[in-house]
Amino acid sequence: MITSTRIETPLGPMLASAEEGALTGLWFIGQQHFPEGAEGWPEDGAAALFETLRAQLAEYFGGRRTQFDIPMNPAGSRATAFQRSVWQAIAEVKFGATTTYSALATRCENPSAARAAGAATGRNPISLLIPCHRIVGSSGALTGYAGGLERKRTLLALERGGDLVSTPAGRLELNDTDQHVEPVTA
Repeated sequence: MITSTRIETPLGPMLASAEEGALTGLWFIGQQHFPEGAEGWPEDGAAALFETLRAQLAEYFGGRRTQFDIPMNPAGSRATAFQRSVWQAIAEVKFGATTTYSALATRCENPSAARAAGAATGRNPISLLIPCHRIVGSSGALTGYAGGLERKRTLLALERGGDLVSTPAGRLELNDTDQHVEPVTA
């Protein structure tokens, strides 16, 4: 049975889901591809897993964690083999690095499938832990992110040593305004 919990982060609240001891989803509330019916999932059925996730996310946003150690099963049995291969390739992109959709397709042994790799990236059900924010356009442009381009920009800048600052609304943002990165294949 799927269980869920809400997790507050500096970039907005997230919903985490778990099933059979593994994280199956982590989405920013209201992002594209937010799971239908998630409001009806029972809460905190995987309390220990969710507490570990909360702690690791706090360390990540605090600049003290560069990788996560959480058991994951993205999208459970509903994912296609290609989606799983793309998500695995995304998971291999190192902290602070970026790669392109085209490079993802090549890693998945389908070099002509950059658009399909982009679609699979957009459907990534475990934001941050499967770091789809590290995938950029072939020119380095910050194209596409289900959680919003502003979050993508902020996450990339955070991973490259940017400083988070508090805004009058109480949100955390980066001073950095760069909308372009040089792809660094990890």
